[in-house]
Amino acid sequence: MTGGARRAATAVECAPMTAATRGDARELLQAFLGDDEHYRASAAAYGDGGVDAIDRALGLFVARPEIGFVWLAYAREGASRIAVGACVACRAISTSRGGVVAKLDDVTIRDGWRGRGVGGAMLDALAERLRGEGATRIDTACHRDNAGAWRFYERAGFRPLDEERIAKLI
Repeated sequence: MTGGARRAATAVECAPMTAATRGDARELLQAFLGDDEHYRASAAAYGDGGVDAIDRALGLFVARPEIGFVWLAYAREGASRIAVGACVACRAISTSRGGVVAKLDDVTIRDGWRGRGVGGAMLDALAERLRGEGATRIDTACHRDNAGAWRFYERAGFRPLDEERIAKLI
């Protein structure tokens, strides 16, 4: 596509993960955390715990939805409904906003579905839900060398903060 033209977004249905859709979330997040070169570059600093950590986290999201949730995007492929996207949204309190904000992590779109508007539609639906819950901002982080992700986030309205995300394992 040239001249800034964008392909029409694939229709997606979005909803938080439930116990019944936990397998879909696991599949998408495991692929992302295992394959994304930009995540893998920081995995040791994050204290990546592999598949066992994903399973523990998914259990916590089911048990403690007040803290956060896995947001899933589904699309139709023929007669089938398949999970095509996932991301993690956790709630926090911001002193600068004086209220609840969301921390966005692990945004992933299934291979073969990227570039079809799924990610934008998924984030739009997520923002609508979070806004309805009273959140006033979504924060995320992006590896500096991941130019495709930077373009995606900029198209979705995110702006750089000129800060570096840092972590300490405790």
